[in-house]
Amino acid sequence: MFLRFFENLRAAQIPVSLREFLSFLEALKAQAVLYDVEGFYYLARLTMVKDERFLDRFDLAFGQTFEGVEAASLAEIIERAEIPQEWLRKMGERLMSAEEMAEVEALGGFDALMEALKTRLKEQEERHQGGNKWIGTGGTSPFGAYGYNPEGIRIGQHESRHRRAVKVWDKREFKNLDDSVELGTRNIKMALKRLRNWARQGADDELDLDGTIRATAEHGYLDVQTRPERRNAVKVLLFLDVGGSMDDHIAMVEELFSAAKAEFKHLEYFYFHNCLYEGVWKDNTRRWSEQTPTWDVIHTYGTDYKCIFVGDASMSPYEVAYIGGANEHYNKEAGSTWLSRAREQWPDHIWINPVPESEWPHTHSIGMIREIFEDRMVPMTLEGLERAMKELGR
Repeated sequence: MFLRFFENLRAAQIPVSLREFLSFLEALKAQAVLYDVEGFYYLARLTMVKDERFLDRFDLAFGQTFEGVEAASLAEIIERAEIPQEWLRKMGERLMSAEEMAEVEALGGFDALMEALKTRLKEQEERHQGGNKWIGTGGTSPFGAYGYNPEGIRIGQHESRHRRAVKVWDKREFKNLDDSVELGTRNIKMALKRLRNWARQGADDELDLDGTIRATAEHGYLDVQTRPERRNAVKVLLFLDVGGSMDDHIAMVEELFSAAKAEFKHLEYFYFHNCLYEGVWKDNTRRWSEQTPTWDVIHTYGTDYKCIFVGDASMSPYEVAYIGGANEHYNKEAGSTWLSRAREQWPDHIWINPVPESEWPHTHSIGMIREIFEDRMVPMTLEGLERAMKELGR
């Protein structure tokens, strides 16, 4: 079993040497721990992990070796599964090959799309299925649900399928990020620690050892001196993209959010969807009724705040560049205008993107936002976070 443990550690790309593994075995032989699972875990971690960056990989390898995973075959899963009726009802969706999708043409831009929708709403009188013009389902029309069009308006569909919609007709509910989630990645905290500016704040509640020694020597009796505790004085303003394509990255963003709340005592955060517009919010369950005007945020938080945007920057280009191009509402000013205002208000800013950096060139809107931010965009990796904290700490 221990040999398999060693192999799992190496397979997880943890740089553990044979010498370290032998030291672990020697400690077990010497009964450094006995009948203590937790002690055994810490002994193994102490002897075979020399860098905190690999603690999470170690946990996974440890669990894989000693906890065991009961795997079921695909056939068994299918046999036991209860197929929801909703799935069966969706068998009417239009399923198309890549070649068929390539043959479907867009209407020709945002303005043409909106004008065509107005016309359809005036003319249509009944439900349509499988067509290429009317508002319906399972077709190639730009308007409707469970079909395909390279540039359309999604109406009456629970969630995205191809992520090609320019606008979404339905109001969707998004879940708040959980700031109490237990971190699965300790190295996020390690990276955030690089953005520190220590200052002594608050009441005198910390022992000043040097001051106590000096005062005692001067006065001839024990003279205890205290001082304010040192705290991280950095102020951080966090804008979090939520919902839609960000659902793919929610676990990673929750870890970042939780780490940021633990590390920065002066942290303010707001949610947005896809791009920054005239309103942001604190609670996703009330995002339609309790928004904070973005102008108020700009006027409330001074230029000494470090501004961090977290989002995949993946959306229709109209959402960035056009008045009225927002996915879910009519915006009187383009998203690019609001992003530029944020950059001007908070000179120390960065955009953290959970999409792998190698995939950025494939999404037009990512390139647009990178240009607005003058290339101050980093991937949500350890190396990317370290780059971000270094950039913000200048």
